[in-house]
Amino acid sequence: MENNIQNIQADIDSINNIPAVVNILKVICSTTGMGFAAVARVTDDKWVACALLDKINFGLAPGGELALETTICNEIRQHHNPVIIANVSEDECFANHHTPLLYGFQSYISVPIKLKSGFYFGTLCAIDPKPHVINTPEVLGMFNLFAELIAFHLDAIEQVKSSEKKLIEERHVAELRENFIGILGHDLRNPLNAISNSAQLLNHLSKEERIQKIISIIQRSSQRMNGLIENMLDFASGRFGEGILLNREENDSLESILTEVITELEANYPQHTINVNFDLKHPVNCDGKRIAQLFSNLLGNALSYGNVATPIYVNGISNSTEFELSVTNSGKQISTSAIERLFQPFSRGDVEPNQKGLGLGLFIVSEIAKAHNGKIFVTSNDEQTCFTLIIPVK
Repeated sequence: MENNIQNIQADIDSINNIPAVVNILKVICSTTGMGFAAVARVTDDKWVACALLDKINFGLAPGGELALETTICNEIRQHHNPVIIANVSEDECFANHHTPLLYGFQSYISVPIKLKSGFYFGTLCAIDPKPHVINTPEVLGMFNLFAELIAFHLDAIEQVKSSEKKLIEERHVAELRENFIGILGHDLRNPLNAISNSAQLLNHLSKEERIQKIISIIQRSSQRMNGLIENMLDFASGRFGEGILLNREENDSLESILTEVITELEANYPQHTINVNFDLKHPVNCDGKRIAQLFSNLLGNALSYGNVATPIYVNGISNSTEFELSVTNSGKQISTSAIERLFQPFSRGDVEPNQKGLGLGLFIVSEIAKAHNGKIFVTSNDEQTCFTLIIPVK
């Protein structure tokens, strides 16, 4: 807290926003018999009354100041210990002290208000022109308790302010990040489409085996890049509260949608064998495009990580209650620890150093399943790994 006018006013406002302060000052005066009680903000150069109860016409109002060097609170600011004077005229230390002589009081008590951080805020104090029996453990305990209560409220107010500031900053950063990802995704699509279209044109111009291999590499990389862009944009929307948006309908063409995904990936992974079994007797109320995206991620992973010598099995079944889609491949077992974080963003499970990716694909898969009120789970052992999607047909 800076020692300037703006922050002093903020401190005054903070004290006056603590409902208990009014009652604390009333209890102090009624319990001790003293006529003036205050919560004071004490800085390196100021003594400012934040809140007060004045029954002796001392002449201060909230926001009023005393010259710091004329106050005992200035000394408390330095040693951070309570000061209690029951009768100034009989007190060896304060009988000739300049403060009681200046302000004309005979009884005085002041305890420091310190925040959790150790920061010295000021004092809770009381004075009266008459002597009072205040140098007792009960009175000191009451003052300490009230000072701690005020400090607790000030800490809470400061935490709320800090949290609100951080929230505003995080919202601003989130908006910038969302805009950046959206613009980046849009701008990446343009050159990617140009690459993909050029590969198609090249395919028509030459059937030479060497050229066809190059075209295959370009097409596979383009598809991979497009998938990464889609995942990145979906991740951005999901993390910024929108979730995965769906356009659901009774999808009689789901089998053809899934088959199209298989055809596209078979072209990119000609060395793999994919065994397909579809039994889709009942239409599924779903977003066909999103199911295709989910399936492409699952099948793409199976093709990337599965054993080339063993077929990949795809099974799709629908009945009157649910739609189930599974992708099974042989290969290295996924560890239990990796499975626990597999559907979290930027988690890529057990991968080899040359297997690259953002680790968003399975997170997007889980978000699509969640948007359909469904679930996705994985089982893995030494023989095979199986990802299974289950969503209600209605």
